[in-house]
Parts: sequence; structure tokens; C-alpha cells
Amino acid sequence: MMKMQSSASRPLVIGLGEVLWDLLPTGKCLGGAPANFAFHANQLGAEGLVVSAVGRDDLGVEIQERFRQLGLSAAGLRTIDCPTGTVTVEIQQSQPNYTIHTGVAWDQIPYDTHLESVAGQAAAVCFGSLGQRSEVSRKSIHAFLAATGKACLRVCDINLRQQFFDAATVEASLKACDVLKLNHEELPVIAQLLQFPRQVETCIEQILFQFDLKLVVLTRGAQGSSLYGKWRTSHHAGDKVPRVADTVGAGDSFTAAIVMGLLRLEDLDRLHARAVRLASFVCTQHGATPQIPDGLFDQLTQVAGECPA
Repeated sequence: MMKMQSSASRPLVIGLGEVLWDLLPTGKCLGGAPANFAFHANQLGAEGLVVSAVGRDDLGVEIQERFRQLGLSAAGLRTIDCPTGTVTVEIQQSQPNYTIHTGVAWDQIPYDTHLESVAGQAAAVCFGSLGQRSEVSRKSIHAFLAATGKACLRVCDINLRQQFFDAATVEASLKACDVLKLNHEELPVIAQLLQFPRQVETCIEQILFQFDLKLVVLTRGAQGSSLYGKWRTSHHAGDKVPRVADTVGAGDSFTAAIVMGLLRLEDLDRLHARAVRLASFVCTQHGATPQIPDGLFDQLTQVAGECPA
């Protein structure tokens, strides 16, 4: 049974952008990085909310039902006259390969006064480049970000996918965020787009200072991860995963744990270790939204004590 904190102590943490069905070889699973992120933040004690759009079709109804099953509110979803998003996922050597279908509901996310009010209450918002591939959703996403309060933590999990990004989108996203999360394959692409140095440390330093970011989060798969602040860094070699089912959603769970640690003002090494632990667990499960077992939940949400090994 998933444990929850009382509503009074739960910060509003929002996944902003795409929500869809991942069509995996093993079946259909709820997907979209913002939705995965919000689900894991919700598990870790936030009030997780997804701001997106679904169609007036059976798949849209199923997404709203799946939200209820997962303990997520559907209040941030808008229902529109477009098909609900789907992504065909092929797993090759435990790694996902995505075919992201176009002309879908999350490309047309409407922005309204209710969402403006929600934005003003957010403790943290996570968005990426994929949700901005259409003009309608791009404008809605940036309007939402602009309506957040000064204390809101704005996180860009860049998620470069297929051809759905360009230099203008990347630059605008970095200007709109406080924290950038990306992987080792995305970093050289961003360096090329922004005409930054390709050397890892130099490129990250330029990103940090030019865009005045609080943190850059770099993941390297099985080779570990690093958190770069202006004056503090944290490196983790990664946990050994005994059996990898697939890596779908692992990065999103990692981001959620990082965000929750930042909101709780935890030490960088401590929150980093928690994020690695959660992502490693997700890799042992099929799909992006497995529930956290009680023992692991206690390790990930303890307020005091030693950093999880």
C-alpha cells in the first residue's frame, strides 16, 4: 500500500507537457516524462499533478482512470478534440527506442485561468523540450512557467527526442528554468546547438553561469551521475542493478527524487543517493510507474539519519 503524507505537508509538484500511452512489447503503460515525474513525486510525498491534454477517446478515458488508480488527480488534464497521445516503444538490450506519434492531444494543451491559478501555487514544475514541439503547447507551457511564483523550482528535464527540438527551444527552456537535467548523450547535442565547448566540465560551467542555474544534473546510465552547482558538486558511481527489466521511466523517477530533495533542502550527496536508489529500483520493474515497496519508501523519505548506502 502506498504511503502518503498529510495534505497540509505536501508541496504541489507539477509535470507539465506530454501525457500518453507507451505501447511496450509487454502491453500498454502510462507514459510521458512529465506524467512519470509527477507520479514519482506523488509517491515521495508531494501532491503530484500533471498538466496536459487527452482526447475524447477511449485512450483518454483510460488515462484518467489510470490516474485515479495511481492516486493522481486529473484536475490538470484538459479533454480536447484530438486523439490521445501514444508512443511505440521497442526494447533493445534493455534500452527503450521510441516512435513518438504526432497530431495528438498533448500537442494542443490549452491554457486557462484555472491553470494560471494552479501555476501560482506550485512548489516545483518539471517540463521538457518534447512537450514544446507544437506552437500551441509551447505557448501554454511558457505561459504556465511565467505564472509560477518566485519560490517555485522550475526544472527542465530536456528529453531530446527524435527531431522534436531545435536551438531556439533549448535556449528558451534554459532561460525559463532553475535546474537542468540531461543525459550524457544529450549534452554534446546541446553544446552544438548553443555553440558551447564540447568538453563536459567546461560546457556545464558555461550553462550554469550563462543561464544562472542553481543546478545541472547529468546522468550517464550505468556509469553513474553528477550534480553540478556553481560552488558544489556531487558524483555517484551508480548502484548495481541485479536484473534490469527495462529503463523506461528511470530518469523521470531520478528527477522526481532530486526535486523532492531540493524542496526539503537536503544535502546534495544525500538527495543524490536517494535518487540513484529509486531509479535503480525502477530499472528492475516493467514500465515507468511501479509503486515503491514499503521498505524502500522508508529509505527514500526518512527525514533524519544516515544517507542511504
